[in-house]
Amino acid sequence: MTEQDITKLIIEQTRNIIEDKSEACPELLPNTSFLADTPMDSLDLATLLINLEMTMGKDPFRDGFKQFQTIEELAVLYV
Repeated sequence: MTEQDITKLIIEQTRNIIEDKSEACPELLPNTSFLADTPMDSLDLATLLINLEMTMGKDPFRDGFKQFQTIEELAVLYV
């Protein structure tokens, strides 16, 4: 998958998590910060990471946590 494909997947899964909470989903762009720009909390973010690992079969955090704040920064970790 390309970074662009991964970004689209992250946006789709992020939107699903937000809407499952019955929250209004803001416009999600590559530079959207998960915790600052969306109604997501740390549990929602953990859910997203689990969903991505299951979908992509890859865990970029296997060797330890890596910093990220935006959709784009997370997508780069999966490339």
